[in-house]
Amino acid sequence: MRKAALLSLLLLAAPAVAAARTPVVVELYTAQGCGACGPANAYAAKLAERPGVLVLTLPVDYWDYLGWSDTFAKPEFTERQKAYVAKLALREPYTPQVIVDGRTQANGVKADRVDKLVKDAGRAAHDPPDMRFIQGGRRIDVGSGHAPKGGAEVWLIRYDPREQDVAVKSGDNKGQTVVQKNVVREVTRLGLWKGHTATFRLPAAAEDGLKTVVLVQQAHGGRILGVAQLKKG
Repeated sequence: MRKAALLSLLLLAAPAVAAARTPVVVELYTAQGCGACGPANAYAAKLAERPGVLVLTLPVDYWDYLGWSDTFAKPEFTERQKAYVAKLALREPYTPQVIVDGRTQANGVKADRVDKLVKDAGRAAHDPPDMRFIQGGRRIDVGSGHAPKGGAEVWLIRYDPREQDVAVKSGDNKGQTVVQKNVVREVTRLGLWKGHTATFRLPAAAEDGLKTVVLVQQAHGGRILGVAQLKKG
């Protein structure tokens, strides 16, 4: 009886552990020169404090021509957003846009809609591959599991966890201070995962103080299958 009771407790605990290892990934595509992005940035900063949610702020560069060059924007962030636009059959990229777990999207100013997508994603079934950092975070093992047709991409993302204030001196937000949190600084494709155990090397971070995340994701802007966060960096 005692063994049966202990086994039951372990089985009950297992889903909770799995859920903790698979946070809902919320990507906010924004720009410092976007007049409508302020509320979305503020909401994302609050959402980042919620347990079980990983918020990634990705500033894009296609509004720079309006008079303010975003201090954090990179063309690879824009390309990542365009992949979602194609996958979700949208007409064009826009800001502020929120992508949840690579599956659904919403306008970032619609906090209620985003909140519902995040809650739905948290309740959705997950069957992620085992992911484990090794060699002090210099490599990551991705275990075997069910891969989508054509395999999945393994992405390294590094972001700054601090809340940062940016004084905008020109453009639509001239004279305003834009507040951003969890700003992504690096996005690197590590390789392809085809459902078999594989190891990927992580390049050294270009900046100090960045957090490291690895995503296993259906190719070309698809759903996110697995998430691993390096505790110390």
